[in-house]
Amino acid sequence: MYQALYRKWRPRTFDDVVGQDHITTTLKRQVQTGRLSHAYLFIGTRGTGKTTCAKILARAVNCEHPIDGNPCNQCAACRGIEEGSILDVVELDAASNNRVDDVRALQDEAIFSPASVKKRVYIIDEVHMLSTAAFNALLKILEEPPEHLMFILCTTELHKVLPTIVSRCQRHSFKRIEPEAIAGRLAYVAEQEGLTLEPEAGALLARLADGGMRDALSLLDQCAATEHICSQEVLSAMGLAGSQRTAELLDAVCAGSSEKALTTFNALWKDGKDPAGILDELAGLMRDVLLLQVAPQSGDSLLSGLYEKKTLQYFAAKLPGARLMDGMNEIRAADLSGANPRRTAELCLVRLCVPETGDTLAGLKTRVARLETAWKTGIAPSASVPASPLPETSEPIKPLQASAPEPKPAPTMSAEDVPWYTDNDAPPEEPDFMPPVEPEPEPTPVRAVAPPPPPSEPEPTPAPPQTAPSEPGGTFWDTLIHNLNGKVDMGTYAILALPTQVAGSLAGDVLTVYLLSPIAKMMVNTPAMSAAIQSEASAIAGKPVRVSFSDQPPAPSPTAPSTQPDTSKLDALKKFPNFRIE
Repeated sequence: MYQALYRKWRPRTFDDVVGQDHITTTLKRQVQTGRLSHAYLFIGTRGTGKTTCAKILARAVNCEHPIDGNPCNQCAACRGIEEGSILDVVELDAASNNRVDDVRALQDEAIFSPASVKKRVYIIDEVHMLSTAAFNALLKILEEPPEHLMFILCTTELHKVLPTIVSRCQRHSFKRIEPEAIAGRLAYVAEQEGLTLEPEAGALLARLADGGMRDALSLLDQCAATEHICSQEVLSAMGLAGSQRTAELLDAVCAGSSEKALTTFNALWKDGKDPAGILDELAGLMRDVLLLQVAPQSGDSLLSGLYEKKTLQYFAAKLPGARLMDGMNEIRAADLSGANPRRTAELCLVRLCVPETGDTLAGLKTRVARLETAWKTGIAPSASVPASPLPETSEPIKPLQASAPEPKPAPTMSAEDVPWYTDNDAPPEEPDFMPPVEPEPEPTPVRAVAPPPPPSEPEPTPAPPQTAPSEPGGTFWDTLIHNLNGKVDMGTYAILALPTQVAGSLAGDVLTVYLLSPIAKMMVNTPAMSAAIQSEASAIAGKPVRVSFSDQPPAPSPTAPSTQPDTSKLDALKKFPNFRIE
C-alpha cells in the first residue's frame, strides 16, 4: 500500500530532524544525562517537527539501548511504541478530546505505573484547543505528577494556552526551516524515491513550503506524477502563474494599461489559475520590489527568491514606494470570497492600473498630482483611460492663463444716430427762417444760502498687498509653504498650500499648524511632514522652532482700539467763519 512521503520519511531520530538543532541537541543531552523534565511544551508553526520530536523523545526515554541520546529503534520498547502496541505511550488530539471529562479520565489512568516501559508518556497535540475547565483539571497533575509520568504538549498558538500551564512546562520553540535545508532534504528524498528533481524546482518547492518540511514533502508528492520534475512542472501542478507572467501583469499595471492587464489575467484564467492566487503572486512581486527599494544592502535574505534580481531592479526604478504600498493595500482589500471572484479581481486590476478611478486616498493623491503637474506646465492632464475622440469642428483646449478682461466692443450705431457734424467742424450757417424766440421770464431773486459742507469721510486705508502662498515675501507661513515646494510629496503639498485646508502662525519658537479638514489631518499630521515643516521653519527663523498641530481654526486677531481722537467732525465745523475752536 502506498504511503505518503511525509509519513514515509518522517524522522526517526533526533539526528534526522532538519533545521531544529537548537532543540534536538538539548533533548539528546537530557536523555544522556537523565535530567529529564516532567512536562515539555513544543510550540511552532505547522510542519516544523513538533509531533515528530515528541514521538522521538517518547521512544528515547523508554529505549533499552539509546545511542548518544537517540532511540535505537531496534529494541522491543522502540518497536512497540512506533507500532502503537504499547499502551503506556498515548497520543491524544486535544481538538476532539477537549472536554473536562476527557482530562479527568486521563488523570485516573495516569496514576498507574507503566506496564511495559519505564515511563508513561502522554503526547497532547493542539493543546490550545482544550477548554478552560479542561486546562484547570490538567493543572494539578501537571504540577506534581508521579515520577513515572511525562507530558509533552504541542501547540501552534501559544497565546491560547493558560499562563499557569506554560509556567509548569519546559518550553521549546520550533522555528521555520530555512529553504536551503528543505531543498537539501527534498533532493535526498527524491533520490531515494527514484525521482529526478532539478535544483530550481527543489528551491521553488522549498519557498512554497513556507518553512514547513511536511508541506514541502506533500508538494513533492503532488509533483511526482512524472519522474523528471522541473520548475514548469511545479508551477503547473500548483496552479501558479509563474514569475514571467506575473512580471508581465505588473508591467501592465506600471504602464497604466488596463487592456493589457485584463488580457494577461484572462489568459491566466483560461489556464485554470485561481484569481486569488494570481493577485497573491502579484502582491508578492510588489513586496519584493518594495523590500529591494527600502533595504538594498540586506542582500537576498529578505526576498522570496521567486524573481530575478534584474526584474526587481527594473520595477524598482519605475514604481515609487508609495505606489507599491497602495497597490498591496488594494489587493489586500479585494474580497475574493464572493460568488464571482473573477469579476472582483478584474475590478482590482483596473483600480491598480488607473488609481484615480477609485475613491480611496491613493486615487485622490493621484488626481491632485495630475492637477499640480497641469498647473505648473500649463498642459491639460491626460487620463490613463482613452477618451472619446472630439468632433472635427472643435477647437483645441488651451491652457488657462491669468489675464486682464478684454474690453467690450463699443455699441454699433445706425446712420440716423450719427451726428451730421463733429466737434472739430464749424457750426452750420443759420437757416433763412428762424422762429421767433420768446423771452424767458426773469426768475424771482432768491437769497442765496450757502449749503452746509458735506461731512468729510475718512479716507479708506489701502489694503495690504496679498501675497500668493507659493511666492516668497509674504508672511512666515507663506514663505514656509514656498520653500516646501519640491521637498514633500506633491499630493500632500497641494493640500498644505490650500488656505482652506491648512493654516499656520508662528508665536515665539512655536509654529502652530491648524488642520482645517479631515483629509488635512490624515495627510499633514505625520512624523515625516512634521520633521520637514520643523526643519524648514527653523531654517527660516534662524533658531530652533517647535511644531504643534491643532484641529481648531485659528482665532481672529483682535483689532487694537485707536488712541487718537476722532477729529473728522471738528474739521468740518472749522469751515464756518463764525465758529471758533479754543
